[in-house]
Amino acid sequence: MASVLVPLAEGCEELEAVTIIDLLRRAGIEVVTAGLKDGPVRCSRGTVIVPDTSIDQVMDRDFDAVVLPGGLPGADHLEADERVRKILRHHAEAGHLTGAICAAPKVLAAAGLLEGRRATSYPGVLDAIRPPGTTVTGAPVEVDGKVVTSRGPGTAMDFALTLIEQLLGPEARKKVEEPLVRP
Repeated sequence: MASVLVPLAEGCEELEAVTIIDLLRRAGIEVVTAGLKDGPVRCSRGTVIVPDTSIDQVMDRDFDAVVLPGGLPGADHLEADERVRKILRHHAEAGHLTGAICAAPKVLAAAGLLEGRRATSYPGVLDAIRPPGTTVTGAPVEVDGKVVTSRGPGTAMDFALTLIEQLLGPEARKKVEEPLVRP
């Protein structure tokens, strides 16, 4: 079974976090949510999510992917956390998938994972930091090798479905997407 780590920080965008967690679990992927600190995480709109564990408890575990929800100040907290950058670099070096949506692609940039890649983000986020060697496309979802990025809450379903396809293939994506009754 594929496994995905979803780090959760105070102020993350709940629509993105819950969509990622929900759709990946519908695909049969083991999703482990990990808070940057112990206890519940209050999201950007006040929703409270209780993570499965803390980031300290998963530092040495290998996952098939590490996926970051965006939102502010959630993405700022992820970016400032050296443990998150360490996990991202480790998984990227091992050839595993990394993903980020909304403001969180800046965390991938801070970890050095966007250099020489195409990426997208919430409007203006990557443009403001201008990661060296990164082509900012503005696409709803961008896949470049083992890095998947997306724009924001409105693209969260497409992002999660793309992650499923990258991890399990197009048939798994179709199996999850069809019952969603998307237009």
